[in-house]
Amino acid sequence: MSNILIRLNDVNKVFYTDEVETHALSNISLVINKGEYVSISGPSGCGKSTLLNLIGLLDTSNSGIYQLLAHDVSGISKKERARIRNKDIGFIFQSFNLISDLTVEENVNLPLSYRKDLTKNEREQFVLSSLKKVNMEHRANHFPSQLSGGQQQRVAIARAIAGNPSIILADEPTGNLDSENAETIMTLLDLLHKEGTTICMVTHDPRSAKRATRSIDILDGQIIADKNNNQTNLNHINTHQTDAA
Repeated sequence: MSNILIRLNDVNKVFYTDEVETHALSNISLVINKGEYVSISGPSGCGKSTLLNLIGLLDTSNSGIYQLLAHDVSGISKKERARIRNKDIGFIFQSFNLISDLTVEENVNLPLSYRKDLTKNEREQFVLSSLKKVNMEHRANHFPSQLSGGQQQRVAIARAIAGNPSIILADEPTGNLDSENAETIMTLLDLLHKEGTTICMVTHDPRSAKRATRSIDILDGQIIADKNNNQTNLNHINTHQTDAA
């Protein structure tokens, strides 16, 4: 059984504005295995968030192949992308993206409410379990405005993991937090990875990047380094497609 979760082959993304072409990603080829903890780093505007959006099916490439769990998802419909996102991909954003007029419990349950494959009881169990993992079950009936930034991000993580997705995508998860809360969130991600969760994180923070088991550096829309256990390897497809998680 294949250990490959994500495979990108020669993926390109171009943005067109006022007849100007901006090549955000150029010939990206990448494999992420189940159970890996990958960080993506690079200067502002290098394409790292664009890459995360493509992996998360929030955007589509202009060319190239994207396979998720061995299925080609390059040209699927918006409706199908939404269904796969909801089932297989959990998102953690820098700005938390919690809905202010929903309680903690309701925020975590919201993505699950669109899952036709889950019963109400299953959704409730998923919500409770995920809140316990981030130590926020005692705040289930509170609203986001009643929480600190660190607590809001823990709720956002609970929402991301509640449906047992295939991968967690984190976009600058500590960007809006002070150092103490940032350490709490990174420790939580470390724990989730140790439990087997696949994580792909975009970060500007070198210290956060080093906590991942694999670090990818991007410059001008291209992968310039792919480091695993302190070994730089640009031929990442051949190396990582057979690696154990």
